[in-house]
Amino acid sequence: MQPQITVRPAVERDFDAVARITRDSYLAAGYFDDADHPYMRKVQDVALRAGQATVWVAERDGEVIGSVTLARAGEPYADIALDDELEFRMLVVDPAVQRSGAGKAMMAAVLAHARALNGVKAVSLTTGSTWKSARGLYDKTGFSRVPERDWLVPGTDIKLLVYRLKV
Repeated sequence: MQPQITVRPAVERDFDAVARITRDSYLAAGYFDDADHPYMRKVQDVALRAGQATVWVAERDGEVIGSVTLARAGEPYADIALDDELEFRMLVVDPAVQRSGAGKAMMAAVLAHARALNGVKAVSLTTGSTWKSARGLYDKTGFSRVPERDWLVPGTDIKLLVYRLKV
């Protein structure tokens, strides 16, 4: 039996692990070809992200194995959140331990947190159209597509898909 996974707020000593896991999981999934891509450099700046959004980690046996970033409408890391939504972004699990329950544990923590927030009625997210494993997790959790809210990455022809779940 796998040891328990704990989801908790990230602290400064977690930032290097979060940057590595984000980089490794995006590259392993084929989302980006190069860690030096401008977006990849941005997501690896965990100190900046943590200063502008809520960053959580999934931890097992004292080791950070995943991360997720939360934002409310109007915050710097909110891309699509409406006023009554909690948005999550960059849900990543270390490729070495994917499919071990960390993604599911972070998803459950995000939904529980959203239910406890005043004025939040739903959780929203954006994902890539080709990101099958991520979409599988969202489908299993009960998220629904909101195609009318899909959007293009500015300056590109990359279409991002929006999902939402009422809480």
